[in-house]
Amino acid sequence: MIFFWSYDRLSLSHDRIPCFYQASEEKTGTGICGTVGNDIAIRVVNSWDEGEIAELYRAGGWWKEEYDQKEIPGLIRGSFLFAIAVDRKTGHAIGMGRVISDGISDGYIQDLVVLPEYRKTGIGTQLVSLLVKKCIEQGISWIGLIAEPDTEKFYLPLGFHPMKGYVPLIFRSET
Repeated sequence: MIFFWSYDRLSLSHDRIPCFYQASEEKTGTGICGTVGNDIAIRVVNSWDEGEIAELYRAGGWWKEEYDQKEIPGLIRGSFLFAIAVDRKTGHAIGMGRVISDGISDGYIQDLVVLPEYRKTGIGTQLVSLLVKKCIEQGISWIGLIAEPDTEKFYLPLGFHPMKGYVPLIFRSET
């Protein structure tokens, strides 16, 4: 069983919904790496334009202007997987998602976002599917995610289910 329990490093709130996913070939599918239609390519990257990534974080509501865009390359390199959805017509990133992992057993999907004008086209589904597929291929057997409020309906058809009895927590320094 693979559990999904993820959070956004830049924005974790107490009202996220923990979910899990039972991995199977039917759920993960094949041919996930590639395209959504003819206009969008989904790919794992090791670097990307800092401004475009910051714009995606803004679209998710996770970017604060005091954050330094120069930290983005380290964020991408520090991720186990960093996937981008690219509009082939413009060459710009229009969606992203990433996995933080120890590379052995645990992985956390986080920072999944698609620009508003591209939503409801299957891009988010393909990003999640690619991240899951790549984790499974690398032997990651525990994958987590915490969904934003009211987004569980997006994850349920992908095989996610609430993790009853678990409560997401975040450390908050009193200083």
